Amino acid sequence: MGTSYLLKNGCVISMDARIGQYKRADVLIQDSVIAAIQPDLEVPGPEVEVIDASEMIIMPGLVDTHRHMWESLVKTTGTNWSLPVYLQNLYYGAMGSKLRPQDSYVANLLGSLEALNAGVTTVLDWSMPYSPEHTEELIRGLQDSGIRAVFAHGVPGETEYWNRESKLSYPENVRAVKERYFSSKDQLLTYGLAIRGPEFSHWDTTVQDIRLAEELDAICSMHVGFGSWGSADRSISRMYEAGLLNPRINVVHGNTMGMDEFKMLADSGASLSVTPEVEMMMGHGYPATGYFLEHGGTPTLGVDVVTSTGGDMFSQMKFALQAERSRTNESLLAQGEMPGELSLQASQVLRFATSAGAQALGLEQKTGSLTPGKEADLIMIRTTDLNVFPVHDPIGAVVQFANPSNVDTVFVAGKPVKRGGTLLHVDLDAIRSKAMQSKEYLLTQYRMSDAERIVFS
Repeated sequence: MGTSYLLKNGCVISMDARIGQYKRADVLIQDSVIAAIQPDLEVPGPEVEVIDASEMIIMPGLVDTHRHMWESLVKTTGTNWSLPVYLQNLYYGAMGSKLRPQDSYVANLLGSLEALNAGVTTVLDWSMPYSPEHTEELIRGLQDSGIRAVFAHGVPGETEYWNRESKLSYPENVRAVKERYFSSKDQLLTYGLAIRGPEFSHWDTTVQDIRLAEELDAICSMHVGFGSWGSADRSISRMYEAGLLNPRINVVHGNTMGMDEFKMLADSGASLSVTPEVEMMMGHGYPATGYFLEHGGTPTLGVDVVTSTGGDMFSQMKFALQAERSRTNESLLAQGEMPGELSLQASQVLRFATSAGAQALGLEQKTGSLTPGKEADLIMIRTTDLNVFPVHDPIGAVVQFANPSNVDTVFVAGKPVKRGGTLLHVDLDAIRSKAMQSKEYLLTQYRMSDAERIVFS
């Protein structure tokens, strides 16, 4: 039997339409699951720890559907990088190829702890390991952090793999990795494939990789339809006509897809990961949030790269919300009109970052909402902090005003991993020391440059 907790008198945002929102209610956690949500719950027994949530918002943990976790080691390096410069410095024989297995471990551990500290309880780690040893250490870093994660297993970030004519298949260890580490879906870590897709490999390779994901019963994520080639390639249309789109498919970015392709994506049940901050910065194109909504889909959100952006989902919610509002407002201004009602609501964006994200990752039965019977992945946000106080609109407070410093408490599968604003069960000084050693090693192996540019083939 695990420990039970009763969160008393919190403002509850459930993200479950059947439960709704409470100005004041209690949440009972028993073992790993949410047992009950309602006002004035009785303490079931002496083994239950009561937590005062009277000045807190209780809500589902945030879900990040696209992040390259290893890049936590090179945080802040890319604040002035375009997409070509980013790729030049981190992949194609550059920084990423210099990573040792032990660096991979500390990178994923550090990145996961950053996410947990910011209230992200679930993440898809879009991983590109260079060897079986790297793969094992990346997985171990996720495991040791206590985060819920999809390990999206990719191929090395080298030009022989990443080009439009590449017919190189997945490394031989893929099936062994799935069997060894992910034989059960009833665990915090689940398995996915991070494939190159039709814009970064040969078409036959894309078909082969999608079939492999089906064989492994794994989510299949790919970067598609962005930048200057997105509108020219029409990759989504080609996959749709070939019958390759389905709810297992996760498309990342999609900024410059055709409007009809957004409908194809939505109609097939495939998901879209929008990473608005880095997309606006690096030149991917305008975030596709509104386009997907207009064609019947529900986008999800991700941080993508902490080389260039902060590792929290509060920022991504703000960027997604205001970028889409700006897009629709600008079209009205061009007609000499002012907006009456804003086009996108904060409640929609919170859904992108919670329940929609969980569904995209195939985890909607476990997480994404505060629902009795689901795993207790939840966060508590202080409402007395000056940047959110006083709270009139709790959802607005989360989406528009909150930041990681307001995250007081984090539970993953009923286990507290942060309490009183402090991460639990980790030696941060030791982890920082190892991270600095890895960082210094990488910098001795590769000198980053803003000057040289690569040309896409």
